[in-house]
Amino acid sequence: MQAQLFTPEQDLDAIATVLLQLRPQYHLASIKARIHKQRQNGYQLAYVSDNNGILCVAGFVVGEKLAWGRHLYIDDLVTDESHRSTGAGRFLIDWLKDYAREIGCKQIHLDSGVQRFSADRFYLREGFDIASHHFSTSRL
Repeated sequence: MQAQLFTPEQDLDAIATVLLQLRPQYHLASIKARIHKQRQNGYQLAYVSDNNGILCVAGFVVGEKLAWGRHLYIDDLVTDESHRSTGAGRFLIDWLKDYAREIGCKQIHLDSGVQRFSADRFYLREGFDIASHHFSTSRL
């Protein structure tokens, strides 16, 4: 297994196909368009691959907040369903921790849906804490 950052010269289809497993409200063309748009605002993609292709993908941004300082925020993290429980997710989390340290981040943050029990167990095993409640509204 190897982990690396996505670069614009690479083909996005394989990465986007894995991301669709987490974000099924999109189709291939629309998720690729969203990724291109978000990349203009600092969204990055990292992925784990091997001879079988893309195993795991994370979309993230690096930011600065009063509460957290310089941090890496994981927007999207998904392991291809045929490669779950193979260590690919842990491999990518470890890579993201190393990358965050290299670029001067002191913390990594993410949100996980309250219904995603297996994902929550994974994050807890990987050293994440449940540090807050995240509130949102779409009633604007």
